[in-house]
Amino acid sequence: MDLLVTGVAGFIGMHVAEQLLLRGDKVIGIDNLNDYYDPCLKKARLETLSKYKNFFFFHMDVADRTQTSELFERESFDHVVHLAAQAGVRYSLKNPYAYGDSNLTGFLNVLEGCRQKRVKHLVYASSSSVYGGNTKLPLSERDNVDHPVSLYAATKKANELMAHTYSHLYSLPTTGLRFFTVYGPWGRPDMALFLFTKAILEQQVIEIFNHGSMRRDFTYIDDVVDSLIQTLHEVPVANKVFNTSHPDPASSWAPYRVLNIGNSTPIKLMDFICEIENQLGMPAKKKFLPLQAGDVLETYADTRRLEEITTNMSRTSLSDGIAKFIEWYKRYYSHQG
Repeated sequence: MDLLVTGVAGFIGMHVAEQLLLRGDKVIGIDNLNDYYDPCLKKARLETLSKYKNFFFFHMDVADRTQTSELFERESFDHVVHLAAQAGVRYSLKNPYAYGDSNLTGFLNVLEGCRQKRVKHLVYASSSSVYGGNTKLPLSERDNVDHPVSLYAATKKANELMAHTYSHLYSLPTTGLRFFTVYGPWGRPDMALFLFTKAILEQQVIEIFNHGSMRRDFTYIDDVVDSLIQTLHEVPVANKVFNTSHPDPASSWAPYRVLNIGNSTPIKLMDFICEIENQLGMPAKKKFLPLQAGDVLETYADTRRLEEITTNMSRTSLSDGIAKFIEWYKRYYSHQG
């Protein structure tokens, strides 16, 4: 299989690309290597991929229409895994235009490229953030998601709507993956596990929002990659029994679908912190704060639709996942120092 992976220097992008490369696929990877967080970490991820002869990297931004169009015209691939995006709920409060450029303009450029190239399957990153103000649990793809509580979530919901339009108009098969709090080695420095581990080791204070009264469906990176790659092979088709009088938001008369990827095991935030403390053998200095704007209280993935098209879904335990992250973190930063 010949693939384009956008955001290939990102956390999920690097892991997806490496698994594809290991099985012998040709991977063209692109990334703009921006400074939202330490570019050195992104470059180190790229170094792990550069050892593969079937990996080809281009430093570019999907928000650049000309560059993206030329890439689709020039390079040979028939599947696209689109993971390039401006991530982060809280950062969208500070720099909203970054989300418009990357998540909206960038996604449109990718859709246009896929249309022109007649790509066989576009798999793209959505987010559990799209559930916004929903409180019915577990969170199902069949639920209405018209009440986002952050701009980041709104852009991801917009991506799903844009993808459906292209699936309808041009028969482009699209799958949107709503990721639930992905964590693991090579993770993003702005996410809870990375922030908490770093602060505890440096004996700094960790900030705990909503006074710790939150639950998250933490999903280990290897489980995410396994599900994504299986999904890549299951190209969506039109739902021939789609009921337009009572439409299912997760499917369509077009070759379109959205799927949750989660562990289906919500964890209390304080239990999450306790597990990090136990594995580090150090207590955290805690500062309790009110709920942060844009945050949701609880995530819990209903993964029954995903289970219908995948086999032997792996679900790494929180304890094992945190242990693997801490092992990587200590090794990586011992080398950096």
